[in-house]
Amino acid sequence: MTDVRCWTQQPHSAAGGIAPAVRLREVTKRYGKGAQAVTALDRVSVEIPQGTFTAVMGPSGSGKSTFLHCAAGLDRPTSGSVRLGSTELSHLKEAPLTRLRRGRMGFVFQAFNLVPSLTVEQNITLPLRLQGRRADRQWLTETVARVGLSERLRHVPAQLSGGQQQRVAIARALITRPEVIFADEPTGALDPQTAQDVLALLRQAVTDLHQTVVMVTHDPVAAAHADSAVFLAGGRIVTGLAAPTADRVAATMAQLRRAA
Repeated sequence: MTDVRCWTQQPHSAAGGIAPAVRLREVTKRYGKGAQAVTALDRVSVEIPQGTFTAVMGPSGSGKSTFLHCAAGLDRPTSGSVRLGSTELSHLKEAPLTRLRRGRMGFVFQAFNLVPSLTVEQNITLPLRLQGRRADRQWLTETVARVGLSERLRHVPAQLSGGQQQRVAIARALITRPEVIFADEPTGALDPQTAQDVLALLRQAVTDLHQTVVMVTHDPVAAAHADSAVFLAGGRIVTGLAAPTADRVAATMAQLRRAA
């Protein structure tokens, strides 16, 4: 893994010459105009290697959610380049960008974002239906088994616990075999044991399925499941950790808060 110093000035390079899954170069995001403008991201450059689990952390207001939204094409940067593989996102029109997100990205959010009137199976396969594709039954069966929902396919979200709903969201993110899964505080609404189960599933997606996961979190324990952690403050990447532990992440976060 990279030396921490590589995060502060230069983009982190994908290991072994493999093309990065996600690449941001000199990305700036401002909200508002003139004297009222707020800079949420300030010339951020980073590369996230394929088949890795990256935690994105920082104090409140550091820009970590904006980072994820720009990296995933959910928000457009004011300036700079965002690439998914070899595809430049920042200049795509909305329709092709939407199609790209449906087919090449998966999303897991704190609020689950399930459709209440759809069953578990229908929620999982919704991204495929929006693309006009049929589900590969073997892959659906395998995905549902991995998240432990084989007996729940006909249930609707209201019949599930919070942890089960997040498992549905993870299965939905996996079903298209995306290039990258973006997770925004995926354990924020869960109790500690359920959160551990969800994090184990995301870790399994990387280790067993060779997915790339980018996760925004405030939780040092969650970040410890990742291969690396990057830390933002004031809209800039200020440091990073390879093979993070909960204690090292907590110490880094405490240092950033004291410096704020």
